[in-house]
Formats: sequence, C-alpha cells, structure tokens
Amino acid sequence: MAVTETITEQQMSWQDIVARKQQKCRDLIPKEWLLPSTIMDSLSFPLEKNPNKLLAMDIPRKSGLLTDRELAITESYTVAELLARLASGEFSSSEVTTAFCKRAAIAQQLTSCLTETFFDQAIARAKSLDQRRTEGQQLGPLHGLPISIKDGFQVKGTEATIGYVSFLGEKSTANSPLVEILLNLGAVLYVKTNIPQTLMTADSDNNIFGRALNPHNTALNAGGSSGGEGALVAFRGSPLGVGTDVAGSVRIPALCCGTFGFKPTPSRIPYGKLKAPSLAGWKPITASAGPLANDMEALGIFTKAVIDATPALLDSTAIDVPWRTLGPANKAKLRIGVLREDPLYPLHPPVKRALAEAAKKVEAAGHELVQVTAEEGQVADATEVACEIFSLHSETSMQFINASGEPPVPSVAKRFGPANVGNYKFVPSLKGLDFVHKYALLAVKRQEILENWRKIWLEKKLDAVMMPAAQSTAVPHDTL
Repeated sequence: MAVTETITEQQMSWQDIVARKQQKCRDLIPKEWLLPSTIMDSLSFPLEKNPNKLLAMDIPRKSGLLTDRELAITESYTVAELLARLASGEFSSSEVTTAFCKRAAIAQQLTSCLTETFFDQAIARAKSLDQRRTEGQQLGPLHGLPISIKDGFQVKGTEATIGYVSFLGEKSTANSPLVEILLNLGAVLYVKTNIPQTLMTADSDNNIFGRALNPHNTALNAGGSSGGEGALVAFRGSPLGVGTDVAGSVRIPALCCGTFGFKPTPSRIPYGKLKAPSLAGWKPITASAGPLANDMEALGIFTKAVIDATPALLDSTAIDVPWRTLGPANKAKLRIGVLREDPLYPLHPPVKRALAEAAKKVEAAGHELVQVTAEEGQVADATEVACEIFSLHSETSMQFINASGEPPVPSVAKRFGPANVGNYKFVPSLKGLDFVHKYALLAVKRQEILENWRKIWLEKKLDAVMMPAAQSTAVPHDTL
C-alpha cells in the first residue's frame, strides 16, 4: 500500500499536490467558524486586487462568530494584561486560546495568513494548563498565552514547507529549540504563519498557501518574510507572534501592518533547527528570531522570558548572554543620531513624515539630535554588499522550486537587487573570482561598514540612532 501511495504521489502534478494540501487546510477550520455568506458578499473579489479595508469593516464583530467576551479578550488587552488575568484566574487559558483560534480562523479566510493550524491540540493543551494552575502549578511566565509562529519553525507532527511545493509531505519529527522553550514557558502554540517562497522577498506569496494580504487594505502587501505574522497580529488573531529577520523580515511586516516588531541581536533568541530555505549550513548573514505584537511592552516580555530560560542549553547556536534590566539613563539629555534618506533610496512621503515627526518629538523631550548623513551611514554601500552576499548561492533555492515543477512566484522571479545594480560604487567587480574569493571580498567590504559605524557611534557620542524601517510603507503586491 505504501508503495502504491508513493507511486501515485510521484505521478501527481504539483498543482494536484497543492490542491490536496489546501483542502486539508480548509478542513481543519471548524464549520462553525466559517464566515457567513453575508460577510463574504460584502467583500470585493479578488481580494488582492481590490482595497478591502478589513479592519475598518470590523468583520470579527459583524460575523457573529465571537462572543462579546471573546471580542474583548482579542481586542481590549495588552499581552501583560492578558497574562495578569490568566494568572489571577479571571480568564482561563482555554477561553483565551479559543478566542484567538476563532479570530485566527477568520483572519485566514480573509488574508491567507496561516500555513498550519492545530486548533484542537491547542485547546486541549490550554485545558491542561488550566488544570495545572488550579493545582498551584505554573510552567513559566507565558503560562496559558497563545502564541503564533512563523512557518519555518519546526513543530512536531506539522509541516514546515517555507513555501516550497517540494517540501510538502515532510512532517517535522521534533520541535525547534525555540518552540520547545516556548512550550516549557507555558505558551500555547496554535498556528504557523505564511511566508514568501524562498523566504527571500518582502512579499509573502507562494504557490501553496497563496499571498498573505494586508488587513488594512488587501490590495497592499503585508510585507515579508514574516508577512503572515504581520497580518495575523494586526488582525488581532494573535496576541504575540514570532517571526524571523535577516534583512527586515520582522520589521517590514510590522511597518506594513501597523504592529510593533523587534529584531534582536542574532543568536540571543534561539534560531537553531529551522527549515533551511537554501543550502543547509550556509549562513553568511546571521538571521534573528523576534516578536511581533500590538503593544511594545509585549516585545520585552517575550524576549526576557526566552533569554531567562537560558536558550543555549537547548540550542548550540544561541549565545548565553543574560537579560539585563537597565536603570534610568545616567543623563537627562541623550544624543540621538538621525539617519536620513539616501538619495539612491528616497523615502516615500509617509515614511519621511513619520521619521521627521519622531525626531521632532524626541527633540521636544529635551534630547539632542545628531545628523548622520546618507554618505556617513553607507546605506547604499551596505545594500550592495548584502545583495551580492544573498545572491552567492541562490541556485539552491531554485533547485527546491524546480524539484516539484512549480514556477517561481512573481516576487522571486524578478530577483530583487540594488537600485544601482551594474553601477556599483562600493563593491568591486566579482568577475573571474571563484566562490571563496567572492565571499572573502564581500566579507572584507562588510567589515569596512561595521568599522565605519563603530567610529560613527564613538565620534558622534551617540546613545541611539533613529532611522526608517524601510523605504516605504505597504505598497501594491509584487512591487516592494
């Protein structure tokens, strides 16, 4: 029987394999959580081509699928407030988890923000955590809190396709270390979130799960590569989500979807045993795992809880640097660097305005602004280096795509690059160099930028630097 099934699958087209997966995903949403036709009829289809303003439409409330208490749980509390009410017994984990599961199911039907759902298992775990609390046991500081995670994290018994059709059917046999830590801390995991094919674009679109849409406006992108997290958190289908970031993959979705996002220093939050989107072991630029939430305090709650768990004991890629709580600044007036736009990458008006307003508020609070010019900041130079490093081993990603016969999605097919590609000012020609010498040269240029920033920090006596998270806010699909 197993041989017959294998032969049948080998004979299936990639479209049939995807259709089977999509049907399985649909079947995992309880029928009583499906949106009524009155809601669907109020939308303009196709969703990604029409500016449906889902948040303004208040669909969770109008759908009638959530009780007033569930609406309040998902809309009215910060993460700290939820944890306090869970600890006091005012809320049970099972009711909080059910509320966010239902809202996540609604978000999925409208924004395609999810890849894997395990609602039944999550609610069962929540009930178990409630029982433990009644017995006076608390697993950790996140006891009973639902948390969503990006698709690439491995959760035993689920898939981590990271948008490749050729990865379908590969179920994780063990949890990633961060997943294990979150469970040890008492979290309830219930969904995994959508990503771009290859993880290397800022448009979370793939041939399996479709495109993650922005709940503020479905005609605009949700960012990437943690776009599913951005959309889900913005829709309040998750109180706290975990993404990953190497070149803006947490920060861009946070910017596009209007949430808070944080990229910690690499290796502070464990990043081991994620599904690799390219050549396993090839990590020329170290990525980070980091949180997204609707309140800034939540970012600290997550980060502190994970770091306090000593992740290096579970993940050899994590560094053992303890959480530090700093007291008030030892001076009333801080020196804040402001990195303005680079002429090669002009800021869109909303971003330029937000940066100016933030700088004005900082100055009004009594702090000193210190200008860092585009030339000093080397934004264009850093972009040249990063793009060349990312392109060094891109063929492995294409092999994963070609293995199933699926096509690259538009954002992958167009292959992003620097604005001045073909006319570099900082990176010399790599023609004629073998792989090792290309990487060595780029590593030297990267170190030059790091050394330059070390000098900027010291010479300008900076306490912090403000800069745009990206060149634009949310933009039409396949244009970021």
